[in-house]
Amino acid sequence: MAARSPVIQTVMNPLIVSLLAALFSVAAHGAPAASMPAGSPPVLPDGGSPQPDTTPRLAYGFLMKHGEKLVFAPCRDRSYALVEDVSSDRQVTRGLEMAGVADGRKYYVELLGVLDGGALRASELNLARAEGRCQKPGGSDEAWLASGNEPGWVLAAGGELVSFKRQGGGELKLPYRPFERRDNTASYSVQGEAGRLDIRFERKLCRDGMADAVTGWSAEVNVDGKTLRGCAWQR
Repeated sequence: MAARSPVIQTVMNPLIVSLLAALFSVAAHGAPAASMPAGSPPVLPDGGSPQPDTTPRLAYGFLMKHGEKLVFAPCRDRSYALVEDVSSDRQVTRGLEMAGVADGRKYYVELLGVLDGGALRASELNLARAEGRCQKPGGSDEAWLASGNEPGWVLAAGGELVSFKRQGGGELKLPYRPFERRDNTASYSVQGEAGRLDIRFERKLCRDGMADAVTGWSAEVNVDGKTLRGCAWQR
């Protein structure tokens, strides 16, 4: 019998097997969501294999910690991977620590990364939420989500519209266009009949205490001269 790979040997102990069982029970029965960022390379018709896909993609699923190991299971899938933090300044690890990831507790996470065998090489944290449920990945009508508190507000951007709602106020709908990306920021400004909206997202960890979540972007929204702050994440 062929020897197991080092990655598989690392995780196949009783404690981590129990973690996988808990993750699988959630991943298999959660709400519809996405698969891992990149699966095994398909076999070409001529019998060859393409080069591995090294483009980072969003992985949606559940994560549990045991000791120093982070085990990830994608939503509605019985596969798993060990998370390796390859992010700048340990952004992924720091974000998970901010979210309170601890031994034995399940978290819903969205990680930008590349699947390499039994490892998910995570380069960016998009979202981490304690005991969260699977979410559908954003489609053509949803590129960004953002929210804030005191006063409460929510924003969705993508497709043809940017929609903004705030507590005690109406809904503002303005035409969408791709945000301008520069270094670690994404911005958007528009003046319409319904009012003026200026949005600035910055790539840095942001904790939403009311939602018990950590995102990879902070948000600043200016609506007709009033500035609101909160957290944002990509879809």
